[in-house]
Amino acid sequence: MPKHPVTSKGQITLGKNVMRHLGIQPGEKVSIDLLPDGTAKLTGVKAGTGLEGFFGMLYDPDQPTLSIDEINEITANAWAGIRAKRKPTV
Repeated sequence: MPKHPVTSKGQITLGKNVMRHLGIQPGEKVSIDLLPDGTAKLTGVKAGTGLEGFFGMLYDPDQPTLSIDEINEITANAWAGIRAKRKPTV
């Protein structure tokens, strides 16, 4: 069983294999249940269906980040009925 060091702030870093096992991605949350025998149960918490979950759904690490000007242009074009052309991914 791998051991994870605890920082002075009480934080640990979960490895990719642990996150994959919990079914979570960076930025998602975990739930910790403290059990009477001194152990803890760690469970991955999927993004909710509320506003927080909606914005998390928009994140795509394979796409470049858009500037405010680019977002405004896309929005104005959409209101004008002009379809945005997708830029090829690099």
